[in-house]
Amino acid sequence: MTRKLPALTADNRAFWQGGATGQLQMHHCAACARFFQPPSPICPRCLSQEVGPRAVSGRGKVVTYTVNHQPWRPDLKEPFVIAIVELAEQKGLQFVTDIVGIDPDQVTIGMPVRVRFEHVEDVWIPLFERAA
Repeated sequence: MTRKLPALTADNRAFWQGGATGQLQMHHCAACARFFQPPSPICPRCLSQEVGPRAVSGRGKVVTYTVNHQPWRPDLKEPFVIAIVELAEQKGLQFVTDIVGIDPDQVTIGMPVRVRFEHVEDVWIPLFERAA
């Protein structure tokens, strides 16, 4: 599938390129000790500027998902799963991703998952697969 790639910035570069070393990098606030997504120069919780990327385990669970059956483009292989994954490090640390490597009918809410990366040009897209 051809993906529209993000524009890399100083704030999001670690998130999109952490996969080069096999690490999922999330922004973390030193002042309130919270992770947050999307990356930004200011903590959305306490407004501190003491923020920066920090590696997380890459493990989490499926909070909710949908199965797409619409072939929006000719190169799009469907069906595929779009999910909200919550990372193990912190309740509420969630983001939208694809669940891969599993039949869409086998995905369940609460299913444990782990990150894997799809390398496209200068970006490593974090996708998730069922954890062992």
